[in-house]
Amino acid sequence: MSAARLDPESCYRAVKARDRRFDGVFYTAVRTTGIYCRPSCPARTPALAHVSFHVSPASAQAAGYRACKRCLPDATPGSPDWDVAADVAGRAMRLISDGVVDREGVDGLALRLGYTARHLGRVLSAELGAGPLALARARRAQTARILVETTELGFADIAFAAGFSSVRQFNETVREVYAASPTELRGRRARVGGRARTGQVDHEVSGAGTVTVTLRLAVRTPFAGQALLDFLAYHLVPGVEVAGDGWYARTLDLPHGPGVMRLAIADALDPGLTAFVEASFELADLRDTAAAVERARRLLDADCDPVAVDDHFVGDPVIGTLARRCPGLRLPGQVDGDETAVRTVVGQQVSVAGARTVTGQVVAAVGQRIDTSVPGLTHLFPRPDVLAGLDPASLPMPRARGRALVGLCAALVDGQVRLDRGVDRADVRASLVALPGIGPWTADYVAMRALGHPDVFLPTDIGVRNALRGLGHDPAAVVAGAAEWSPWRSYALLHLWNTLMPATTPTLTKET
Repeated sequence: MSAARLDPESCYRAVKARDRRFDGVFYTAVRTTGIYCRPSCPARTPALAHVSFHVSPASAQAAGYRACKRCLPDATPGSPDWDVAADVAGRAMRLISDGVVDREGVDGLALRLGYTARHLGRVLSAELGAGPLALARARRAQTARILVETTELGFADIAFAAGFSSVRQFNETVREVYAASPTELRGRRARVGGRARTGQVDHEVSGAGTVTVTLRLAVRTPFAGQALLDFLAYHLVPGVEVAGDGWYARTLDLPHGPGVMRLAIADALDPGLTAFVEASFELADLRDTAAAVERARRLLDADCDPVAVDDHFVGDPVIGTLARRCPGLRLPGQVDGDETAVRTVVGQQVSVAGARTVTGQVVAAVGQRIDTSVPGLTHLFPRPDVLAGLDPASLPMPRARGRALVGLCAALVDGQVRLDRGVDRADVRASLVALPGIGPWTADYVAMRALGHPDVFLPTDIGVRNALRGLGHDPAAVVAGAAEWSPWRSYALLHLWNTLMPATTPTLTKET
């Protein structure tokens, strides 16, 4: 939903109803108070003549409004429209959330998207009501507020963890966005029982200078957390991922050093609310806080609008029953697009168990070993430049697949294929299928997992056909009509795969 397409009447109806489904989709700015709120804010509904509507916190901030201290509008899940449209604005927002502007500047962001910095600024201003610098500033402000309110980190550490270039810039931005100093924000903890309502809840410094920071990540409900955890646990790569009852953990290769992520994942099925997934991060460098959070959100499909997805399948003779049986099913994302592509190629034409074993062998052989506090997490996933330099004959897989893997990694290294979620999905697919040994199934699966594509279907997948037969349907007939599930075919695919998941998923470690 772009700034130009916001319909004031429709937005105002959502505000009057305090409809939580629109939290993060648009924001309400109140001229008489100078603040902006989420649609579900419990404050008295202002008159329509006194409000304007914005598609991003940055747009409201650029117009001179400050965040509501009651509903914390900048702490909502992001807009699901970005993943559906996959337009320039959506791709830019994903890169900005990952900290690209902080690390590479606006020119670096524009280069990744294939535009000039000036044209990109025009596009984002038209679509989101703010340019890339303002959007990045809003993201930094949100991260800073969470850290200020809920940890004991010094303000200098928080400034750099949030991506600010100086403490002065941090202080000025916090005052402007929240109408309060960092000290005043930190004082709020005493008024809310010493614990933040959204965001960070604790931090500590552990061995070797590693900082552990714990947050709560907002997700829309219903949230089928157990099904997501089952999927992740079933596809674990030894050394890189571990899981147990109600939790999942893995290593992260972050811009400034290695890290570890641990998520407590459970069902939250009441519709129309905001639930929270507790996430703990062990970071070698606090500057990676925002990047680690963004990777966790991608993995959880946290910005999905599950009500819209489930409503789309109402009445469908195949997926309708499955959606009612498992409401809020999420599309498992990824923390690194290159890793996803490598794992997909390794898993071609072998069982999931076989793919886990082979990938674990590759990780043990050439992955970077790191020390972590989580038993079973021992390595970072190998980078493409390392894999590209291997002899295909040395890999524990058929020679043809080894050549395909090495060729893919070479293409990732030289930029022929990019999987950073800032690229056009059609271009990615075309570049992947042009590589030797990479077929449509692999390219589409990578688009679904690595790029978060919500509208992918794999008609030749044996699992899809087995699931349909198990449900008593003719696979050929159902596949022929799969276009009816658009634009949510990826979720239909997950519902079918979900019927094949074993009752108890394997885990490689238990909670200690």
